[in-house]
Amino acid sequence: MAVRFGPAVKASVLCLLIGGSGVGYVWQKEQIVRLGYEVKKRETRLFALDKDNEKLRKQLASLRSVDYLEGRIKELKLNLAPPQSSQIWCLPEPGADVPTREPVQQFASRNDHSTALP
Repeated sequence: MAVRFGPAVKASVLCLLIGGSGVGYVWQKEQIVRLGYEVKKRETRLFALDKDNEKLRKQLASLRSVDYLEGRIKELKLNLAPPQSSQIWCLPEPGADVPTREPVQQFASRNDHSTALP
């Protein structure tokens, strides 16, 4: 009497495919939820860092203010004062270099024994 294993093997393979698909679906959903939590956590951290950055930007602006600096000068007794007009030098703004119409030729020495500058 011959025993047929074909239908049993087919049923086993079909059950494994369906079971594996179910496990994969649940794992994928769990990964999506976990990544959603990570995104939310990082968005919260980004918001906190933006808030700290704005607070530090305001603090920097107040530390750079003239009133604060003058107060610190008096507090530290540095005896600083604004410069007098005779102490200020006004330098002319450098103009843009106007290119010449003819290219300037540059030459290099062909001497292989050129001396290095100290």
